[in-house]
Formats: sequence, structure tokens, C-alpha cells
Amino acid sequence: MHRSLFVTLLSSFCALTVAASARMAPAPDPWTGDLTPISASDWNYERAAHLIERAGFGATPDEITRLAAMTPDRVVSSLVDYDTIHASGLQPFDGSGIWDPGMGPFPPSRAEAVRRAREHGEGLGEKVLAPGTQRRLQPVVDKFFYSLTANNIETQRLGLWWANRMLTTPRPLEEKLTLFWHGHFATGQNKVRDYRMLLQQNRMLRANASGDLRALLVGILKDPGMLVYLDNGENVKSHPNENFGRELLELFTMGVGNYSERDVREAARAFTGWTNDVLMYKFDAEQHDFGQKTFLGRTGTLNGEDIIDTILAQPVTGEFVAGKLYRYFVREDISGSVKSDLGRSFRASGYQIKPLIRRMLLSKDFYSSTSVATQIKSPVHLVVSTYKKMGLREVPTIPDFGRMTGGLGQTLLEPPNVAGWAGGRTWITPATLLQRGNLFRDVMFPDVNIFRAPDRTMSATDTRVGERLAQGMNITEATREGDAESNKMVDRDEDYNTRYGGYAGNLLAFKRTKVIPRQPAAIDLVAIVTAARADTAD
Repeated sequence: MHRSLFVTLLSSFCALTVAASARMAPAPDPWTGDLTPISASDWNYERAAHLIERAGFGATPDEITRLAAMTPDRVVSSLVDYDTIHASGLQPFDGSGIWDPGMGPFPPSRAEAVRRAREHGEGLGEKVLAPGTQRRLQPVVDKFFYSLTANNIETQRLGLWWANRMLTTPRPLEEKLTLFWHGHFATGQNKVRDYRMLLQQNRMLRANASGDLRALLVGILKDPGMLVYLDNGENVKSHPNENFGRELLELFTMGVGNYSERDVREAARAFTGWTNDVLMYKFDAEQHDFGQKTFLGRTGTLNGEDIIDTILAQPVTGEFVAGKLYRYFVREDISGSVKSDLGRSFRASGYQIKPLIRRMLLSKDFYSSTSVATQIKSPVHLVVSTYKKMGLREVPTIPDFGRMTGGLGQTLLEPPNVAGWAGGRTWITPATLLQRGNLFRDVMFPDVNIFRAPDRTMSATDTRVGERLAQGMNITEATREGDAESNKMVDRDEDYNTRYGGYAGNLLAFKRTKVIPRQPAAIDLVAIVTAARADTAD
């Protein structure tokens, strides 16, 4: 195409696009930024649908019709006051019982597991073999890889259990808030390596999800999973570790720019000695710094809870946490006046979370055109809400839930880092946009013949090792891979063979963990079409 003609056509297209956008853009909404409650006369089906989508995971048309017949105040109360709703029908997590006393505390690496075994003659509950025995440390290495794989499988099972809670709970806001706090106080299996800690933390977050912020902060800062994730066991008076104090200030309570580096150091000193004995919080007085500290202008022999109270005395804390909850439930953009108003009322209430959520969900701002249909759903919200609208009562396991959401950038109990998921527009890339479009094809039309269950799938290397051993090869022959140098590395340390350890550990994990039952969605397309009375081509 001639360049001048191309430029002319492009200019015309841009002009038409801008003109069309101007025509389609909604007029400024007087409800935007208005925190006064919506009236019963303004309540309708569409607003009920918007509410249950944000305060839960959506609903079927019949359920939305029921909500629309109520007053907005009554609907919001039924969501926010969820502790009055009977929920004993929800099943507890059914663990596989993979842990034994020797596995905790779990070593941070295979090298550390081996070092402990050499020093003590045993590791992870396994004794080393007699001196002179070939690969005398192999039982410990096998157990290390077993522990990794078994914990990963239990974490997959735990994520599926939680997804089913989200789908079937009569208290949707409880799970929606638990999901929020999981992202806010992000803790991941990739470092914790103990699914029991993640389950314990999940229960703690749920129990405190709509209570007061102080109790939630004390709970998470004494939580074994968080203590391990942020290395606070290494925070001792002789060598303070700043991770804990920095993330408390930067990510959990105040935000960047509202504290100094000295405040970070003093907070770290106050939290020295806060550690865990596997699944229990432990205060190690010998490692605590009892000296005088100055934090955010307050001076004294401050401890961890003093730091929390000092943070809560800062007006910016109310604004920071309320603003993050607002972006989760209402919309990404929050004006300075709305943030100040919400932060002020949040702090005045003693940091009670429930009144804050109630105020946001009842506000005209929540139902304004700037808030409705403007949220990019997280992958977990997208999948669960779609299943909810389909009327499913159980999460399908073909395709796999974790792989569906993980492919879009969110795996439950595996946040990318301590900052959690950024959310918003970061959920959308050219690749994930296409994936979102195709996501439910495998739900509607699953191919069970090619499906591979991730909880029972070995790596290609482990699969080759198993095949070679089945052919009668010895361990050294079966674990050879690549060039000559890498072959030497396999058995360079004759005390153990790492590749065999990976294979043997996986095999044992598959044997000891409970299998995830696999079934596609219970969908009857004929029944759906018939119920919709779509009995003609038109």
C-alpha cells in the first residue's frame, strides 16, 4: 500500500475511533466518590449481581433474583454478618498424613539435609547406613525429595479444597476476605515447604478475616508459616534480620515513604526472638533484644506488640489498609478524599474490618458507573465465579484447577513473592488474554484420554530413571544424563545419588499421598438448552 494512502486511512480510523469512544463514554456519575448508602428505591437485579460478584464469587440468576427482592441493607448484612450463618456442611481438609516427627523443622536445602546427616548420623528421621556401605546417605536424600514432592501434592490438594469452599460456602464474603488476606500477607509453599503451616495460616486468616486489624497482625506475625517465609528465625539480637520489620511496614501496614530506615532497623530489633517450634509460635528470650529503641518517634524497651500498636497509632495505616481493601472490592482508582475518609473511620472504629466493608458495599460509590464492570478478575475469582454461575456444586478436576489458574498467573498458596499478586491490569497480557478466552473449552469439552494428573506426574528425568531401572540397569547407569562431566557429577559424592533420590522420593510420595479424584464438570448441555426453551434454530 502506498505510504500516503496508509497514513490517510490510519488517520481516518483513529479519528473514527476517538469519535466513537467519545460517544460511548458514560457521562460523569454523581455517585462516584459518594460514600452515602444506596437507597432501597435504587436497588435492582443488576446491582444485586454486582454486589454478589464483588463480595463473593457471583451467583446463578435465581440466587440474584432472590437478593434483588431484598433491601440492599439486608443483603449486605447477610454477607457481612456471615458468622451468624450455619456452615457446618463445609468439609475439613482431609490430609494424607505425610508427616512424621523426623521431618520437622524441614531443612532449607538438600545440601543442608546432607550436612545434618553427616554431623548427627541421621536426618529427616532416617539413619545413615553403616560406614563403608555404598551410598550411605541415600535414605536421607530419598526422604528429602519425598518430603518436597509430598508437600507439593498436599498443597495442590489444599488449594483444591479451598476452591471447593469458595464455590459452595453459604458465607461467600468470608472466603473472599480470606483470599484477600492471603494475597496481602503472602506466604508460599515454595519456601515454607510444610503444607501444615499453610493450612494453619489459612484457618487463622479466615478466623480473623473480618475482625480487628490488630488481632490479625498479631496472628500473622506469630504465624509459623510467616515466620519461616520471612526468615525471622534468623532475627537474633547479635545479628538482626530486617526482612520481618521491613515487610511489616512496607507491605502490611503503612506503605513506602511513611517510615525511615532507622524505623526498619528498630522494628527488626523489637521482633528478635520471635520464632517457631515447627507449628507453634515460640518466644526465645535469649535471642531477644531488650534494649531501648526509638520507633516512629516512640522510645522505650519496645517489643513486637509495641511496634504493632505504634504502627496502628499512625493515621496513614488506616488509609493504607482501607485503600487496599477498597481496590479489592470497589475499583483500582481511589481518590484522596475517599481514602482519607475511609482511613479515618477505620481508625476511629479501632480498626474493625467488618464496619469498613459494610460501608464500602452499601455506598453509592460502589454501584457507580466507574465501579461496575471495571474490575479485571483474578484467575481464581474468574474460574470459581464461572463455575458458580454454571450452578456447579463441586470444582471439576479435569481440567486441573491449579493448572487453570496457574496458567493465568495465580496459584493458591504459591504467591510470586512476599508482595503477593499485583492484580488489576497485570492479570492481562497478550498471552493470558487468549488463555482466558479459551479457558473453559476444556471444561465444556474435556478430553479425558490426554489428561495427565499433575499430582501423579513425574518429570521427564525421573520417568527415564524409572524406565531404565525397570530394564535392569543399576542406579549409576539409570541416572546418567547428558555429557560426560554431568555423568561424573551424579556419583561424584559416593554417599548418595541425587537423581535417584528424586525418583525414589517421588515414587514414595505418590504412594503415601491421597489421590485427587478426577472427574469433568457435571454439565448436561441438552438439559441446559431444554431448560432455556431453545428448541428452534432462532
